[in-house]
Amino acid sequence: MPRIVLVTGASSGFGAAIARHFAVKGDRLILTARRIDRLEKLKAELESSAKIHLLQLDVQDRNAVEQVTSNLPADFAEVDILINNAGLALGLEPAHRTDLDDWDTMIDTNCKGLTYCTRALLPGMVERNRGHIVNISSSAGSYAYPGANVYGATKAFVDQFSANLRSDLFGTQVRVSCIAPGMAETEFSLVRFKQDAEKAARFYAGSDAMTASDIAHAVMYVTDQPAHLNINHIEMMPVTQASAGLKVFKKG
Repeated sequence: MPRIVLVTGASSGFGAAIARHFAVKGDRLILTARRIDRLEKLKAELESSAKIHLLQLDVQDRNAVEQVTSNLPADFAEVDILINNAGLALGLEPAHRTDLDDWDTMIDTNCKGLTYCTRALLPGMVERNRGHIVNISSSAGSYAYPGANVYGATKAFVDQFSANLRSDLFGTQVRVSCIAPGMAETEFSLVRFKQDAEKAARFYAGSDAMTASDIAHAVMYVTDQPAHLNINHIEMMPVTQASAGLKVFKKG
């Protein structure tokens, strides 16, 4: 039976790849993003395989999240799977030189936006006693690196929020999974470096990074498990990436 899947940040990168994978299965898709033109192109690509409903939505806007999720068309209303994918990193400056506006944007999107979407759809899942929340985190939530400051902290929040949701939902059939990718080549770095394509290309050069499709495969894996099984957490990196351990700065 087709599932109803809501994907935030579906206009590019992980979100678009995730939408493509669910469409192959014939699931019904609610695709949200700020860039409606991108969503319309994706819908044109996928609508021969799946029923698709588009929502222009900025997850930072709590009122908008509440309004659109409470007014879904009847055949899209009972969301089975929420993919909390919308998120971003801005800048790689050290904390003492960063732009506070960038910090606000990352917190508002990566933390608050994710909680808004979750809170809007979770009561219906609990009432129906079925559903699945999949939160896209990052290895930056576990491993610190220079310039990650608030971005890494927001992803640590996603990890812990996911674990706490599992505790709150104990005794229900609602599942929660957290997927934490490492380096993956998408528009992520273009956003981080504010459309500086040269800087973004240098960031990925020679890295043999993961692709958006790699992360989409992980999402499909956790959501395709039998109803009695919950995949709590997946951390994934390209072979070329690893946590490098602690470093010691020596004077002289």
